[in-house]
Amino acid sequence: MQAFLNEYLPILIYILLCILIVLLIIICIKVIKTMTRVERIVDDVDDKVKSLNAIFNIVDSVTDKLSALTEVISDSIILFIKGIFKKRKRKIEDEKQKEEEVNE
Repeated sequence: MQAFLNEYLPILIYILLCILIVLLIIICIKVIKTMTRVERIVDDVDDKVKSLNAIFNIVDSVTDKLSALTEVISDSIILFIKGIFKKRKRKIEDEKQKEEEVNE
């Protein structure tokens, strides 16, 4: 039995190592092909995104202008409301002053 293991076990190990090396080579080739396909897809997506870049810039500038416009509108509404309350406050103060003048 010892002689059998000493003679045939190294041969069996070498055969298994050769099979493993062949399988690893096949796997590496398939990975390289897959990576090439992925690279093509990424390049295609990159080209499409670059073509849409102008549209994104237009949308960005429009949103900036709309934001500025809504800010101006909201500021004017706030100033209008403040003006109304200031007028009421002035009227109340004027009435108080007139009452004080009459009382004196």
